[in-house]
Amino acid sequence: MRILLIATAFNSLTQRVHTELRERGHQVAVQLALGDEQMRDAVARVDPELIICPMLTRAVPADIWSTRTVLIVHPGPKGDRGPSSLDWAITEDARRWGVTVLQAVEEMDAGDIWASVEFAVPDCGKSELYRGEVADAAVEAVLLAVQRYEGGLFTPEPLDYSRPDVRGELRPFLKQEMRRIDWQRDDTATVLRKLRAADSQPGVLDELYGREFFLHGGHPEDELRGPVPGAVLATRDGAICRATVDGAVWIPQLRPRRTPGGPVTFKLPAATVLADELHRVREVPVTPAQAARRNTWSEVRYREEGDVGFLEFAYAGGAMSTEQCRRLLAAYRTAADRPTSVLVLGAPRDFYSNGIHLNVIEGAAFPALESWENINAMDDLVEAILTTGDKLTVAALAGNAAAGGLMLALAADEVWCRDSAVLNPHYRLMGLYGSEYWTYTLPARVGAEQAERLTTEALPVGAEHARRIGLVDRTAGGDAADFRRWVAREAARLADSAELTGRLVDKKRRRAEDEEAKPLAEYRAEELRRMHANFYRTGEPYHALRRDFVRKVCPVATPDHLTGLLGKPE
Repeated sequence: MRILLIATAFNSLTQRVHTELRERGHQVAVQLALGDEQMRDAVARVDPELIICPMLTRAVPADIWSTRTVLIVHPGPKGDRGPSSLDWAITEDARRWGVTVLQAVEEMDAGDIWASVEFAVPDCGKSELYRGEVADAAVEAVLLAVQRYEGGLFTPEPLDYSRPDVRGELRPFLKQEMRRIDWQRDDTATVLRKLRAADSQPGVLDELYGREFFLHGGHPEDELRGPVPGAVLATRDGAICRATVDGAVWIPQLRPRRTPGGPVTFKLPAATVLADELHRVREVPVTPAQAARRNTWSEVRYREEGDVGFLEFAYAGGAMSTEQCRRLLAAYRTAADRPTSVLVLGAPRDFYSNGIHLNVIEGAAFPALESWENINAMDDLVEAILTTGDKLTVAALAGNAAAGGLMLALAADEVWCRDSAVLNPHYRLMGLYGSEYWTYTLPARVGAEQAERLTTEALPVGAEHARRIGLVDRTAGGDAADFRRWVAREAARLADSAELTGRLVDKKRRRAEDEEAKPLAEYRAEELRRMHANFYRTGEPYHALRRDFVRKVCPVATPDHLTGLLGKPE
């Protein structure tokens, strides 16, 4: 079937719907909802049998939805309406929520219902929920709606609030005055809900040291306490810890409030933003092993189960700055020295990694220099994994990975992937050649021709397609918790296998043969020559593309060929 996706941005959900539909043999095109005329032109060009809007913040023109079937994906259960659905779910501590696919009509979110899928709400931030449980439910609902539309016999259900299964309601836009934290009254649980309901966007507006900031991200703290609610008690790896009336919370990122007529502001590590104010605030470190046993904030955790070590890392937006790469490298070296035989790498849920930290680079005094430092720190980390000879390494991708973050995963001996993950094995849309030893690892996995195709076409790749072409080794279904249990079980089986010793011998032999054929240092030098030009040569597009991306001058771009119909992946 010819399907057109219309979306505000080619974000994670749009990419996932795109890959899932193509995997099932549909021809799919994508159009960003930049304006009514662009949407009309796309409909005329593609002549779709069905239009799906996975993520849309503006109305589809009436002349489109009145003549074509247009399905809207709404992140709320039946009857839920309004632009702040997930924000309200977290703010009100909903235990169950849903995603509804409904037909576009004049009144927003009021059309006939084609499918609705509910899910349990975990304790996490809005963006993590969106990329996890919401995305899973959205894909299930979209595929069901498409199946029903293809069948031609299904009659969509009119919205009827008298039905017992219609439990949603029309909710207003959640304004900042409703999100505001009262540090003198709100307990820790309330503060966390408010922070998590706004973690990526829009943030919670607050005041610190006489200035206004949006707070992004919220995590509990189990030990630190302070006598003055709202006061900054400590820092850790760029985050700040603030006292509440009955505890404390960690806030990783801040965004200064934009002044009238001033430049666009963007999220940065909180301690970086407040660097001039934190001279008397102590840094309170925690080791990855300590963090694994506590209920505190840490980007890196390490634990062991028998002969398997688990090095878990989770970064906001999947971005890894120079300092974050260096801290992870130190943790990796410590984990690699442990007497285990298998080392599993990756977050328990959400992003694996998206590579270098564009926001930190944009905020640096010398962005080109910070870019150079960041890519070298990524390379150091990848090199350490590639040259680990006495244990098998497994990259466990519970969520999405892109650019250098995906190449980081390819450094491991095996790559295991949750079947819902979307992979973007390219750097092209940011105007970069890429490093992280991808010219060594990617062709070795998929062949030179496929590697060229993946890095130049810049298409998202679904997990099953990635397995078929050798980009990943194994996939598993279920939710994030199911995947984590599967990874632990399979890693233990790998550690106990009779073939382990032989595999380690073969691994060392292959690395020695590869090194003799072409040293890793040569791959790195060749890649970095190209990257140095991207960072420093006049006329390179990288700095403008990065600036526009970070400052949200334009929506996330899509490759030009996505505007045409693409069939089933090969």
